[in-house]
Amino acid sequence: MNHENRYPWLHFRNSCLFHFIWLIPFLFLNSCGNEDKARDPNRKPVARVYDKYLFVDDLKGIVSQGTQAEDSVKIIGNYITNWTKEALILHKAESNLSDEQKDVQKELEAYRQSLLLYAYEKELVRQKLDTVVSVTDISDYYEKNQNNFQLKDNIIKVLYVKVKKQAPQITKLKMLYRSDLPKDREALKSYCHEFAENFFLDDNSWLLFDDLLKEIPIETYNKELFLRNNRFVEVTDSLNCYFVNIKGFKIKNSISPLAFEKDNIRNIIINKRKLQLITQMKEDVYRDAQEKKDVEVYK
Repeated sequence: MNHENRYPWLHFRNSCLFHFIWLIPFLFLNSCGNEDKARDPNRKPVARVYDKYLFVDDLKGIVSQGTQAEDSVKIIGNYITNWTKEALILHKAESNLSDEQKDVQKELEAYRQSLLLYAYEKELVRQKLDTVVSVTDISDYYEKNQNNFQLKDNIIKVLYVKVKKQAPQITKLKMLYRSDLPKDREALKSYCHEFAENFFLDDNSWLLFDDLLKEIPIETYNKELFLRNNRFVEVTDSLNCYFVNIKGFKIKNSISPLAFEKDNIRNIIINKRKLQLITQMKEDVYRDAQEKKDVEVYK
């Protein structure tokens, strides 16, 4: 089948104007013309629903440049089908709704206003918001709001190493992962980079215990009890050996440590500043208008 003959407007797909795919509802609203437009010899209709027409030039942008001919046919065919369905539903709605129900001007204006306010507030925040949050700011906020930082999960400070069963110097590894001596920690780091399948040695950071369980095949039916009763854990599976040194833990429902909440608190502080900035802007605008007699409230 000659697709060009069936859909003569397919040549549009190679046009440099086809950089965007338009959303059907928006194009639909723009392309629903009247009978007068259909009589325009310069506009070729490709579909009609009652007195609404879809024209060839409305299809610009539907097919991306470089699309295969068969795919172009499907895309355009689907678009036309969707357009006709949308047009039929719209006609049905217009026929069955009252004039009051069809009057959406208020909703459109409210939506327009909300978009303008959002755009202005966004630009204000971009220009004026102070996003620098000091360590002192974070610490002060944490101290004043500790009760708001309750753990929902168990967290741990840990180091762990995963090695193949046949890895060399396993006995040495068993000694190194338990040691707190700086020289042993350096030796452990060197060993891991050379032989480990996976490892985590940052025992100053808090991790979710459940994340560790995804890496280490530890079987436990009571996670809290396990953490309270285990410091060094060594397990194996068919291929690997796992060595875990639990340096600290916090049980869920206890107060979350500051180090675990730093990023969260930083975001909270910035969001508070954002709200304060917007609130202050509104107050300033209102006060300025009052002073200039640009606003009046009649009683």
